[in-house]
Amino acid sequence: MTQSSVRPPSSSRRDELLQIAAELFATQGFKNTTVRDIADAAGILSGSLYHHFDSKESMVDEILSTFQEELFGRYAEILAGDADPRAKLEAAVRVSFEAIHQHRNEVAIFQNEADHLGTFERFSYLAERNQQSREVWLTLLGEGIASGALRPDLDVELVHRFIRDTVWVAVRWYRPGGKRSHHDVADQYVSILLDGITT
Repeated sequence: MTQSSVRPPSSSRRDELLQIAAELFATQGFKNTTVRDIADAAGILSGSLYHHFDSKESMVDEILSTFQEELFGRYAEILAGDADPRAKLEAAVRVSFEAIHQHRNEVAIFQNEADHLGTFERFSYLAERNQQSREVWLTLLGEGIASGALRPDLDVELVHRFIRDTVWVAVRWYRPGGKRSHHDVADQYVSILLDGITT
């Protein structure tokens, strides 16, 4: 992954700028957000932003790569753990909703911008992460079927797409501090996924 070679004297200021940029990229789109927009929101001159980052591409690169490294680290811990297959599947769903809760902007950016950003070589890792995500869920589903925890007639590719699309689209409506916590939402999703909606 390409990282900016520009390093600021204050990492806390750098983190603050990344948070501001992430909010703007998530709400108004990466293409529609200018360096000046970010600088204005941060209360600095555009030129001052270049003391920290060489471009807005460097900013979104760092935002996405850092978030995904953390997320896939959590998935790796689940896969390597000794929990039973059903518990692992539940844990992966919960980790995904925790990511939406804690990193809403990062998830929204990925959902909205991955196709566009993926056309640039420096963001080729986004397609690799998509493939890695697919492998995580297919592994969990395969283990569930092999153990007898899941039905043997499941189409794991279809189930993977169902989980992927229903979980991550929640970033469009879930709001931290709302009526339902991310734990509540995850509980419902796990129940629907593993137990269905019939009595």
